[in-house]
Amino acid sequence: MLDCRTLIQRFRVGCYPIDTLMELNTELLTTPPLDAATVVMLRDGPGGLQVLLMRRHQASNVLGGVYVFPGGKLDPEDQLPVWQQRLSQDSATLHQRLNEPELAKECAAGLFVAAMREAYEECRVLLGCDPHQTAATGQVLQALRDGQNWHQAFQSHALRLLTEPLVPWCRWITPRQASVTNKRFDTRFFVTQVPNDQLAEHDNHEATEALWIQPRHALQRYWDREIELAPPQIMSLVHLSRHPHAHSVIAEAQNRCPPVIEPEPFDQDGIRTICYPGDPRHSVKQAAFPGPSRLMFKNKRFEPESGLAALLD
Repeated sequence: MLDCRTLIQRFRVGCYPIDTLMELNTELLTTPPLDAATVVMLRDGPGGLQVLLMRRHQASNVLGGVYVFPGGKLDPEDQLPVWQQRLSQDSATLHQRLNEPELAKECAAGLFVAAMREAYEECRVLLGCDPHQTAATGQVLQALRDGQNWHQAFQSHALRLLTEPLVPWCRWITPRQASVTNKRFDTRFFVTQVPNDQLAEHDNHEATEALWIQPRHALQRYWDREIELAPPQIMSLVHLSRHPHAHSVIAEAQNRCPPVIEPEPFDQDGIRTICYPGDPRHSVKQAAFPGPSRLMFKNKRFEPESGLAALLD
């Protein structure tokens, strides 16, 4: 029998089966979705493509204990005019890259800023560094270590941030009948290859583990109840598992517009089911990604109808 200390440690690092984290939300949400940004960080490991997952703190009121990509909501400071002089691309270009005609240009630029800010705040990865500004980069890093927040550190030092390496991947909009959270988000997913000199680490506040893992291995561990995943992460990992390396993912993202994914939930035989674009029940008939077109809430988690094979094939 495992002692209490061992059980607690395994629970903290995600090595012990966990089947009580995911709870089905039954509340109909009336608030508009909050703008947010998520970064799918990529690197090439010995066995191929790896992605970074962060385990959210168990006490979090949004997906506590679940493994997610780093990210968070857009803050007002992310949209300040000062960033127009600090980014390598202007707001019109960034707006065009997101392919959202109705979106304000300053909001589009702010989403790129939010993605880079969240990457540092959640896992200490400083994205967008100009290799020709090593001195300024060092000054910003020192200011961050000295306790300045992300915006203060960059306002204090003339460091330009490169937005080109952040490539829009997709856009997820939480439906009013949200299944795993009581908040709505309009989240832009970006993909980027993490520089070799950047090491990810969790902050022990918002996240309790930083995990580099191959997408297929993450899906297998989810199926074995070693880690917990929410539907957007499940479907994103299924898509990423089709790629052999980081360049392949980025090349796909650069050669298409980021698809908009609005899940459409419904209850069938008392089981909550989420369908995605391309599913016979979905209002959009063109698929947005490979893999299963629906997930069902069974055994206190979301699963495809045909089981693990649907995630890995």
